[in-house]
Formats: sequence, C-alpha cells, structure tokens
Amino acid sequence: MCLVLLAVSVVLALRIGAGTGWAEIGRAAGVRLGLPVQPLSRLQDSLIWDLRLPRVLLAALVGAALAVCGAALQSVTRNSLADPYLLGVSSGASTGAVVVVVLGFAGSRLGVTGGALVGALVAFTLLMLLLRRTGLDSVRVVLTGVVVGQLFAALTSLILLSSGDADSIRAVTHWLLGSLASARWTSVAVCAVVLAVGLLVVWLCSSALDGFAFGTDTAASLGVDVRTTRIVLLVTTSVLTAVAVAAVGAVGFVGLIVPHGVRFLVGPLHRRLLPLSAVVGAVFLVWTDALTRVVFSPLEVPVGVFTALLGVPLFLLILRRRGEL
Repeated sequence: MCLVLLAVSVVLALRIGAGTGWAEIGRAAGVRLGLPVQPLSRLQDSLIWDLRLPRVLLAALVGAALAVCGAALQSVTRNSLADPYLLGVSSGASTGAVVVVVLGFAGSRLGVTGGALVGALVAFTLLMLLLRRTGLDSVRVVLTGVVVGQLFAALTSLILLSSGDADSIRAVTHWLLGSLASARWTSVAVCAVVLAVGLLVVWLCSSALDGFAFGTDTAASLGVDVRTTRIVLLVTTSVLTAVAVAAVGAVGFVGLIVPHGVRFLVGPLHRRLLPLSAVVGAVFLVWTDALTRVVFSPLEVPVGVFTALLGVPLFLLILRRRGEL
C-alpha cells in the first residue's frame, strides 16, 4: 500500500504546477516509449523531463534517506529527539557550500553540491577523530556531534560575514533553507545509488538496532558487536545525510517526525520500521515540495521552510498521542 501511495504521489506531484497537464505528461511519456503520439515542444518536454521529474524523484529519495537516518540514529543514541543532523554533518555541508560560493566556484565543475559533500565528509572525519578513544556511547556521540555542528555553523557565519557580497549571501541562504529547485538527473542518480546501499546496510543491522533500543548491555548480551555496529551505522547515516544535504540543502523535521509516526503505527521492530519510514518519508517530502510550488506561487519558497511549518504541529501531535506531552 505504501509503495502504491508513493507511485501515485510521484505521478500527481508531476502534474501539479503550471504547464504540465495530463495530456502533456501522457504525450511526453508516449514519445519516450516510442508510441505514435504528437511530440511536445522542446520547452514543454524540458519542463517535464529535465525540471519537474528530477525534482519529484529527488524529493522522494531525500525524504527516504532522511527518514531512515532518523530512525537509525534514534535507536543508536537512545534519544527520541535524534535526527540526521545530530552529528554535525549538515553544518559541515553548509560550510563547504558557503566556501565554494564565496570563492566563486559555484558555477564550476565542483559546484555547490560538490563543496557541500566535501564539507560534510570533513565534519564527519573530525567527529570520528574526536571519538576515536571513546567507547562511542550515545551521550558522547550526541555531545560531540553538537560541538562539531556548532563549530562549522560558526565558520559558516564567519565566512558569510567576511565576504560582504549580498548576492552570495542570498544564494547561500536560499540553499541553507533547503531547496529542490536545482534538482538534476545527476543528483537523482547519485542519491538513488547511495540510498539503495545505505538502506540495505541499515536494514541488515535491524536486529542490532532492536537491541540498542534496550541499551548497549542488552545488545551485547544478544551477541551484537556494539562498537563495530555503531561505527557502521554512524558512517552509513552520515554518508546518507551528506549526500542528501549536498543535493538539496538542510531539510528539517523529516528525519525527526516520520520515524515517530511510523513507529506509532507499526511498532518498534526495525525490520518493518526502516523500509516503511523510507517510503513514508519519500511521500511526505514529495507532497511537501508539491505544496510549496502551489501554495506560495509564484514565489519559490525553500522546501525546508515548509517542512518546518508542517513538522512542528505534527511532532507535537505525535508526542501528545504517545502521552509524552
């Protein structure tokens, strides 16, 4: 049912917006399938296949990646407020993107996406160096992640203030709020490959994640190699987050509210929780991005702003239903 809902959501989101009716979508698909239909103009065909479809698919992939990361980190850290940006990777990506824009390389082959990915990996490397002599217990991981995130957030602010370029600051601010407007097929392909591998790795650790939910001692008594499993999960979630943030910027609340909602519906077992969180996260971000295109039209509102507007009341509702508020 969730997969059918995702497929329907992608098709409907492709239809939402100016210049894409059902007839145009059908003709564009017919041409790609080799059917005898009247081809669209180059502008309409490019709107559907080069702009709208990559944007919808990238929204689904990023939503799935963030939801899976949130579900895994909430179990690894035993912190119900954990989300994909807990480890400081998002802040590192922001610093990398800012450096690229300020230095004038935004239009180069590296681009904002490449700079963000490099910054995210640098932040994660620093995190692991700081944690190398610890037992990787949840408290130290969380606190160190917060420190790394604050460090790179301060560097981002310092670089922006020192640049003094209003255009650069405006461009970076729009990216930092999370935007799918620059989605391209290259980003879709990279995110699809990374998500497939990352989801498989995290799903193979489902039993370990079930053990982590009851504490490290319980997980160890069940035969889980706690340190190795934590390293694998931290690396996997960090790479997933880095690729997602590099592609669209920081999109908040998806990795926080989706796992809680799915856990409320299907229970805490990660063998079901992880794939369902991926699908629900994909549906959530597809529809959120579709709403940003019509609710505030013709203004282009970053999707991260809209996820926050929707995420806050939804998260409060989930906490209220669970009796935690």
